[in-house]
Amino acid sequence: MAADDVADQIRALLDDAEPVDLTALERTLTDGYARALSLEAERWRIEKRISEVARTLTGADEKLKTKELATLAKRLEASHLDLVALRGLLASLRVRAGAARPTA
Repeated sequence: MAADDVADQIRALLDDAEPVDLTALERTLTDGYARALSLEAERWRIEKRISEVARTLTGADEKLKTKELATLAKRLEASHLDLVALRGLLASLRVRAGAARPTA
């Protein structure tokens, strides 16, 4: 599931003024956490590739590798921003889910 899809689902649950089904909240939290882990793994892969390219940044293909590094840096930044935004939404949804849980 794409980050935008999960974020849209979370926003919809947060914006709903009516009581929301706890099962739906928890399912969306789980989907959100899974997406956050996926984004973290993507960031790790990008960072690893940046390191690999930077280590070999010499010779005739220097221009090509520099272009790849710029592209990777943009992807890393976008992934970081997506992850920060998703974590913020998840924190808000966690609060909403906590409030929806029955108290003992």
